[in-house]
Amino acid sequence: MSSKPGLPKGTRDFGPEQMFRRNYIIDKIKAVFETYGFLPLETPSLENLSVLTGKYGDEGDQLIFKILNSGDFLNKTNQEDYKKGSKEFSGKISNKGLRYDLTVPFARYVVKNQNDITFPFRRYQIQPVWRADNPQKGRYREFYQCDADIIGTNSLVSDLEMVWLIHDVFKSLDLNDFLLKFSNRKILTAISEYIGEPGKENTLYVSLDKLDKIGKDNVFKELKAKGMSERSCVKLAPILEISGDNRQKLEQLTEFIGNLETGKEGLEEVSFILDSIANKENTEFKLDFDITLARGLSYYTGTIFEVKPTTVQMGSITGGGRYDNLTGVFGLDGMSGTGISFGIDRIYDVMLELKLFPESEIAGTKVMITNFDQDTLKFSLEVLNRLRRNGINSEIYPDKSKMKKQFGYADKKGIHFVAIIGPEEATQKIVSLKNMSTGEQQRLTVDELIGVLS
Repeated sequence: MSSKPGLPKGTRDFGPEQMFRRNYIIDKIKAVFETYGFLPLETPSLENLSVLTGKYGDEGDQLIFKILNSGDFLNKTNQEDYKKGSKEFSGKISNKGLRYDLTVPFARYVVKNQNDITFPFRRYQIQPVWRADNPQKGRYREFYQCDADIIGTNSLVSDLEMVWLIHDVFKSLDLNDFLLKFSNRKILTAISEYIGEPGKENTLYVSLDKLDKIGKDNVFKELKAKGMSERSCVKLAPILEISGDNRQKLEQLTEFIGNLETGKEGLEEVSFILDSIANKENTEFKLDFDITLARGLSYYTGTIFEVKPTTVQMGSITGGGRYDNLTGVFGLDGMSGTGISFGIDRIYDVMLELKLFPESEIAGTKVMITNFDQDTLKFSLEVLNRLRRNGINSEIYPDKSKMKKQFGYADKKGIHFVAIIGPEEATQKIVSLKNMSTGEQQRLTVDELIGVLS
């Protein structure tokens, strides 16, 4: 007895209708990327584990899908390796993994091709990534990321461009119900120093990144479990209470960390973003300076971004930030960059829930030509080829069948028009065009048909 075919958890099929919608999102984002001067890039689905591990923090590393070595992957192992635990053992049987994101492979590409790249280098990349996460709404194990990065400059103008880019992308998608939160990793580093836990900023990043999910009390519990003192948590508490508009929050935070060098730098970088947006003619920016924003990935060093929808229950749909030395782990020091990543699958779910996909974009074949008989087929194929040469999505019903069956096919597939070519039409070199929505029918020459459908 054959088993019922299924999908691995956290993955999904995309049929034609879903693909039209996904491609709609990708085409819109790609158009904005290219307007900003970004160039396309692709990297392999597989990367060496030496490239991937150690870049995402301990929790991120655990979510990397590892690939078993080819052939007899156990031949270089023994019982002692097994006893050392899964981390040691997996290193013996796997040296490759599926990419976790697009940023680390991008850094690897930059180092490998540094002599051929013109810096600052602006690239965009739209490819799937994989994470061994627990599947839930908006969280998949295989999903597309859509990245844009500027590398080879530490200018804050690049960070500002990411703010503009985010707003222009969502404007092009008519997705207006969102909030762009931003902060700066230097501020979090300074907060670690202020509360008496210098050097423990990574611990702070990871725990604060869960603030929205587990709440303040549980964040403090987690920090204490990781070794932070009660005194440090007491000093942290009033910082997490800071509120008001962006400027007010900046002023209040200055009282805590303004006298620390790293804190001063972070506050100045935040102020630059706010000043630049305030001076821009467009006042529609939905920008929120969020002191507790952390972004879990450990390679961020400066400005960090996160976008969440405001009318749909969903996690972040865009995120990113500044990284000062991601390429350093591959032997190229001092290569600063900034980038953002759009989560296409989550954006898809949000747009579907908000009914933002235009119906005109969810279409394949515009017109189907009937197959009456062998005598009319020659003219039908001539009409088909002319329609396609004029950029009109068209197909012919492949078999000679009853008209009821052919019309049923067109209706079920959502084809807007059917071009009927019988013996009379073939003789007169005309077409009877039926509008499947209204039922109206008109007799047209091929030139007139092209005009109506164009």
